[in-house]
Amino acid sequence: MNRLGLAILLVAAPLAPSFDPINASGPIRISNARAQDDVWAKEAFAAAKELGTVDAWNVFLESYPDGFHADLARAYLKKLGVDPGQPGAVDQADSAEEKPVASVAPSGTQGEVQLGPNASLGGRRLLPDDSPWNADISQSPVDPNSEKILARVGLDKPLRAAFGPEWEGVPVGIPYVVVGADQAKVQVPLTYADESDPGPYRIPPDAPIEGGPNGSEDRHVLVLDRDNWQLWELFNAFPDGKGGWKADSGAIWNLNENQVRPAGWTSADAAGLPILPGLARYDEVMEKGAIEHALRFTLSKSRRAYVPPASHWASAHNDDDLPPMGMRVRLKADFDTSGFVPEAKVILEALKKYGMILADNGSDNFISGAPDERWNVDNLRQLMRVTTKDLEVVEMTDMVVDERGK
Repeated sequence: MNRLGLAILLVAAPLAPSFDPINASGPIRISNARAQDDVWAKEAFAAAKELGTVDAWNVFLESYPDGFHADLARAYLKKLGVDPGQPGAVDQADSAEEKPVASVAPSGTQGEVQLGPNASLGGRRLLPDDSPWNADISQSPVDPNSEKILARVGLDKPLRAAFGPEWEGVPVGIPYVVVGADQAKVQVPLTYADESDPGPYRIPPDAPIEGGPNGSEDRHVLVLDRDNWQLWELFNAFPDGKGGWKADSGAIWNLNENQVRPAGWTSADAAGLPILPGLARYDEVMEKGAIEHALRFTLSKSRRAYVPPASHWASAHNDDDLPPMGMRVRLKADFDTSGFVPEAKVILEALKKYGMILADNGSDNFISGAPDERWNVDNLRQLMRVTTKDLEVVEMTDMVVDERGK
């Protein structure tokens, strides 16, 4: 896969924990997404220039249509004899006919839960059938404030897959590892112990870290115990050099029942939610042929509010038109998915039925997933045909709002 295609996918914004300026009882994560976008645009521009092809420049412009680097990209296209203003200038390689199409297994295929990094779960759902994550929200009412909230996000911003294969030796996405009950537990010192589960945690010394061993971003570690069906998750985790770990925050989830964190608590995620149940995984998309749960996604700006099952906000803003943590968004029912390759269609159909839940601050409309070398970056790029205007906010009830800042 070419470097540019991977560079465009590898844009999950760094979310360093910081202290809430109003309530310093726990960590919040507010990313400097705009500044990071400039960095990513510059890096993607350099990759396109290195390739020097019309296709490369058109891929760049699809991702970064505005700004200084976009103007330079158009200048390079003109130098190559292509008018970027003409309809034929945009790369049409996204069409299903021109893409290598991977086969997708029939929905319902189920097998054994495997062991190891990013292992197949054999078609098994992580949470109980009656979990809010598994709720069919395709017929739920639209929230009265949907249009205003999505307008604040930006109606022309595309969906993006924040997952894929490796890029420059680093897996793209949030990895996980499946272990058995024989995996030893270790004590994990936690910076924000008051909003974390004390442990011990069933985490192997070589568990994969988001961003790789030298990653500087969220550094999530996710471990699934297949024998007890429990989930162990850490935020900003580092090996201690002695076979154990240290982290900023952690949460332990019994996946046999529906759990909600105490009000106001974070987890390993900003919204106080589990991470693994919201990831797009290769095994469910390509082996099972269906995603049967809501997906996790990020937005660059949120408000001091959350909607259950979320339990924590991560913002200094109180604007009613900003999205709260736990907000659920779905793809409109009349959106035509027939022209998409199978893996993109599986994701989009899941967004119609189960939607996606805002779980953290980050780049706008980024869908979270687990890395896998078998992901086809070009096929995942088809998700960019969907923009915010194709979405709608599902009605939000029981919202918890911080009234102190109003």
